[in-house]
Amino acid sequence: MQFLLAFIVVVPLIGAVAALLPAPPGLKGKDPDQAVLRHGVTVTGAILVAAIVLAAGFDHDHPSKMQATTDISWIPALDVRIHLGIDGISLPLLVLTALLTFLCALYSYFKMPAGPSPKAFVALLLVLESGTLATFAVLDLLLFFLAFEMVLIPMYFLIARWGGAKKQAAAWKFILYTLLGSVVMLLGLLLVGLKSGTFDMVALATDNGRGLTSSVQVIAVLAIGIGLAVKTPMWPLHSWLPDAHTAAPTVGSVLLAGVLLKMGTYGFVRILLPITPDGMHTFAPYLAAFAVVGIIYGSLACLALVRPGSKGDLKRLIAYSSVGHMGFVLLGIASMTPTGVNGALFANIAHGLITGLLFFLVGAVKDRYGTADLDTLSGATGAALYGRAPRLGGLLAFAAVASLGLPGLAGFWGEMLALFGSFDPADGLSRPAFLTFMSIAAFGTLLTAAYMLLVVRRVCMGEKREEPQLADVQTYEFAAWTPLVALTVLAGLWPAVLLGLTDPAVQKLLAGGKS
Repeated sequence: MQFLLAFIVVVPLIGAVAALLPAPPGLKGKDPDQAVLRHGVTVTGAILVAAIVLAAGFDHDHPSKMQATTDISWIPALDVRIHLGIDGISLPLLVLTALLTFLCALYSYFKMPAGPSPKAFVALLLVLESGTLATFAVLDLLLFFLAFEMVLIPMYFLIARWGGAKKQAAAWKFILYTLLGSVVMLLGLLLVGLKSGTFDMVALATDNGRGLTSSVQVIAVLAIGIGLAVKTPMWPLHSWLPDAHTAAPTVGSVLLAGVLLKMGTYGFVRILLPITPDGMHTFAPYLAAFAVVGIIYGSLACLALVRPGSKGDLKRLIAYSSVGHMGFVLLGIASMTPTGVNGALFANIAHGLITGLLFFLVGAVKDRYGTADLDTLSGATGAALYGRAPRLGGLLAFAAVASLGLPGLAGFWGEMLALFGSFDPADGLSRPAFLTFMSIAAFGTLLTAAYMLLVVRRVCMGEKREEPQLADVQTYEFAAWTPLVALTVLAGLWPAVLLGLTDPAVQKLLAGGKS
């Protein structure tokens, strides 16, 4: 188990270096570009298998216990350690990252985005995977920061070199927002580590803020929270996201929505809730307020984009929907209750599965039509995907109703539990305020249903015109999308699969390290 976790974090980096080296003569084949793309599928596939084996070997009877741990001194002067480990909170995110990266590599093997050499593309994809996996596996504050920052450069180049229209501006906006937020976050992490005398996240969580004064905790939450909120993204620090998604290639959008946004909310749960509880208690009402504004704002932006004549881009619409969905995650965290935090973690995974699928599908629609503009797609009577490419239309409708939170699918449970957490927040938080937040967020679910159903009507329905039949879902697309569909249904029908992992770990985290 210990070796497996280290293998999962390190091997993508080794694979990235290998992708840039000349292939041995026996492995070049007839097409060197396909050979390096096959290398990406092989490495990400090996990481996914290792993650599944790690999940199978995980002690499910004690999910609150840190498992597969490695603890090696790295910088003795600062007491910085190479400390790795997983519990019920980080394991689902680790597996989700490995799965989505493998599916993106598989999809790219058959549908490589237009741009420079596939060598650089595969190397960047693997560096991105390594940084994301490390973020969910490390248990040292400075290592967390390094892993958190490690993903920025590969994502910047994926957008800037393989993206679409206005890719340079979108990539610069992404890197500037996230770097500025990260500088402030680093100051907060250093403040916590130096004031408490350790950067070890397990020891700090067990101490539960007792070694930090209330004023230090408030400053730390403000500083670290800004960096995490940019990556989440929380309104009003979200404006980099729609541009980045609109310009990014399909696999870039899948990884950005499915994995990178989760790093911010994971930091709130893993660092701020257990290490600075007094500071979080002070800022929880403000965090909840920003969260519900994001829910309504994201929904209204989507409704504006889907309106006929607005020239709304379908990828941009899905990006704005992420602002709303991540608002539910932040609302659950702000409640500071086991119910709300469990809902936030469940919504994290559900959003990764559903929005990852949505971006795959929107990318496929754009490939077939040559545009993601809703007015162009729907024309006078609707794009009629049901008639022209029925399987693609059916999958898009499935992903849309999953995204709006249909009971029985994964999107329902996280949002419902976040609302329940707001109904009865932690002791000391204003219940009337959180009941107001809950009511506003519940109204947001109605707005979500409205714009998602409008998308289905405009893109999937309509009169079948005398136009050439579109290519329906291809075999490689089925292979890439079926796991996401299956897991969305499984998590919706059997939520205990996830909640059984997260709940004991969350209970321990909120209790100050006591099971």
